[in-house]
Amino acid sequence: MGEKPLTDAERKRQISLRRLPVVEGVSSLKESFNRHLHFTLVKDRNVATKRDYYTSLAHTVKDHLVGKWIRSQQSYYEKDPKRVYYLSLEYYMGRALTNTMINLGIQGECDEAMYQLGLEMEELEEVEEDAGLGNGGLGRLAACFLDSLATLGYPAYGYGIRYEYGIFKQSIDGHGNQMELPDEWLKFGNPWEKARPEYMIPVEFYGRVESDASGKTHHWVDTITTFAMPYDQPIPGYNNNTCNTMRLWAAKSPKGFDLSYFNGGDYIKAVLDRNVAENISRVLYPNDNFFEGKELRLKQQYFMVSATLSDIVRRYKAPKFGSKEAVRTTFEDFPDKVAIQLNDTHPSLAIPELMRIFVDKEGLTWDKASKENIITLAWSLCVKTFSYTNHTVLPEALERWPVHMLEYILPRHLQIIFEINSLFLKKVTEKWPGDMDRMRRMSLVEEGPEKRINMSHLCIVGSHAINGVAALHSQLLTTTIFKDFYEMYPEKFQNKTNGVTPRRWLLLCNPGLSDLICEKIGEEWITDLSKLRRLEKFVKDKNFKHAFMRSKQENKIRLADFIKRQYKVEVNVNSIFDVQVKRIHEYKRQLMNCLHVIVLYNRLKANPNMDFVPRTVMIGGKAAPGYYMAKLIIKLFNCIARVINNDPIIGDKLKLVFLDNYRVSLAEKVIPAADLSEQISLAGTEASGTGNMKFMMNGALTIGTLDGANVEMKEEMGSENIFIFGMTVEEVDALRAKGYRAMDYYENNSELRKAINQIRDNYFSPTEPGVFQDIVNSLLHHDRFLLMADFDAYLKCQERVSEAFEDPDHWFTMAILNVASSGKFSSDRTIRQYAEEIWNVKAMGVNDVKPVNIK
Repeated sequence: MGEKPLTDAERKRQISLRRLPVVEGVSSLKESFNRHLHFTLVKDRNVATKRDYYTSLAHTVKDHLVGKWIRSQQSYYEKDPKRVYYLSLEYYMGRALTNTMINLGIQGECDEAMYQLGLEMEELEEVEEDAGLGNGGLGRLAACFLDSLATLGYPAYGYGIRYEYGIFKQSIDGHGNQMELPDEWLKFGNPWEKARPEYMIPVEFYGRVESDASGKTHHWVDTITTFAMPYDQPIPGYNNNTCNTMRLWAAKSPKGFDLSYFNGGDYIKAVLDRNVAENISRVLYPNDNFFEGKELRLKQQYFMVSATLSDIVRRYKAPKFGSKEAVRTTFEDFPDKVAIQLNDTHPSLAIPELMRIFVDKEGLTWDKASKENIITLAWSLCVKTFSYTNHTVLPEALERWPVHMLEYILPRHLQIIFEINSLFLKKVTEKWPGDMDRMRRMSLVEEGPEKRINMSHLCIVGSHAINGVAALHSQLLTTTIFKDFYEMYPEKFQNKTNGVTPRRWLLLCNPGLSDLICEKIGEEWITDLSKLRRLEKFVKDKNFKHAFMRSKQENKIRLADFIKRQYKVEVNVNSIFDVQVKRIHEYKRQLMNCLHVIVLYNRLKANPNMDFVPRTVMIGGKAAPGYYMAKLIIKLFNCIARVINNDPIIGDKLKLVFLDNYRVSLAEKVIPAADLSEQISLAGTEASGTGNMKFMMNGALTIGTLDGANVEMKEEMGSENIFIFGMTVEEVDALRAKGYRAMDYYENNSELRKAINQIRDNYFSPTEPGVFQDIVNSLLHHDRFLLMADFDAYLKCQERVSEAFEDPDHWFTMAILNVASSGKFSSDRTIRQYAEEIWNVKAMGVNDVKPVNIK
């Protein structure tokens, strides 16, 4: 357990040279690397920086990818399959270099080539900026799905926005406060992307609608145009010839200056007006699960879907390979060739936009069709094309756009939404005559002091399939917020439990454990995670268990070294690495973790010689800049850490670390090293969670409530291999119905009371009296997520965790069984279910790469 681990570079070379297939000689890779350094970057070894070396390596790796990329697109045009279009305003891709090398099977050769050139692969990997174009789970799910779509061979495209600034960089100041810094991830360029100006698309805003005398023809006029420039990034499948495309749109101003300004001598204003248009793709909105109707956000959403649907229609009508004739001139086959998945309601404007394209631009007509029939027939094609994934049951997170804002920015789309609503409410009336209350609840238009359009209602009405992302979540959708719609369209509702890609979240981030698994059961699990069940027969194998324990300990030592370098905190590598990493939000209950830490600290202070199982508690995550309580929780944890980490009585028995600027590349270090994964949201509030799956896959045990995917994890691994505590959804509802009073729990639990009093009395903030009073008030008087009610059960469950950790043989039996039972939570399984049960698309093989000849 105390052996010094190999460095990442040494371990990867040992593993990948032995395991991954040879596709290119090391000497050729070195030659290509030097060619890019000299001719692409115009540098030599005398002046080149580590960033130059990384960029040269990225171009070298991409050289091995472009043939597959081109051939995949050729195959799609030749075979004309039904294609999947995944629309998401967020893609939390992280770094591309290592993932691409692994999926291409050239990681070992690249490691060796860099080694021979005197370069350290680990250092080059650290140079790459995370592509942080997402806030958390939703954006990372989209990234995992793209990996699985390519690995499984589905013809698919991911569409989103190329934000100039991704999710902000988080730093912690000397007082424990979160500070936000711009994420200039494109400052040095992006070697993985290819601009496609030839496919630039105009996107219209504002203006007004003109209709002819019959009311059948509508023209959206006097609009202001912004251009959408596509940037393509390759998404390689694992160990196959498929390489799909992620196309991200950047806003560009119209090609010319406004000549009225220019000729009037106001050159500066002409230039500045161009920049206003380009603000649309400037920055990713931080997500705090609270909808705020910002005009720029609405413009971002429409910008993305307008450009994307124009692109999809262009591709649908495109000529066959080698032909100048259009494949299709009518749209009857559109749903048979196009499946569009809406990742939450952010791309919901795609529904009225497709209707606008069908009716206004493409002149969708049928003989002797009335206006209503034209719209109804176009609508049926629209519904067959779209499907919608919901990601939250929190009412405040659901998008509701003000009618006046839509009328100003997208007047034609508002008309179409009103028409959709009119047709829909007729059907509601037919099914439930005279039920005005139901009509009010189900209407797309919410009446009130400010009329709003409920975008989740639009998605449900405009899609043929609606899914939640865990069994419990999907059930709650049909019994709570979408109950009326489920009663009307029960056939539309499905469950698709989330998953994560095992390529990044086990093979890439945990090569030591991956190699151990490959030695025991082969490599099939990399593309069929259910094969991990074969590990169950080794659970009593002492040699395997020892190797498993050693792998975990090596990961902990590496993380401890990183923490010492980064945070100047020395942690005990034999302690429980107790980790809670996710967005900071009250429903995720990081405050419960803080209170538990204070209780442990108080116990140690009262009895320093007590039998205590050492813990290193790590919390990481970003709070949305405008989310006051979340930022206060971060400050509280950091203030508690400052007191505990500097208390000589405590020593290394209890340490706290806030993992600032938590992101994909940091997750790849933290998750393999974790012993305990905290998934402690109030039952019924977390849609699924995917961090819980990543920890499980890497041999961490879970302490959690019966919420989200925890329920299914427990079913897969057995209740004896997970630490479950707290109320169920039914018990939560019953407590609220009875009347919840947080003060009862404060008064009846002395340890909880003391911890809250210490926060109130400035024990952890002596120089900032009263700074945490709002947290105290929230806990005692506004405890919306019932933290106080679950705290005693959480405390007792944590004691069971400590007891289990004292028996390493038992602990690692549980850990191995966690890994073995994680097969269900592969995004490959999720994507297969989408493909078979929602999209009706088939996987297709791509032939070996052929040379691209110019005729």
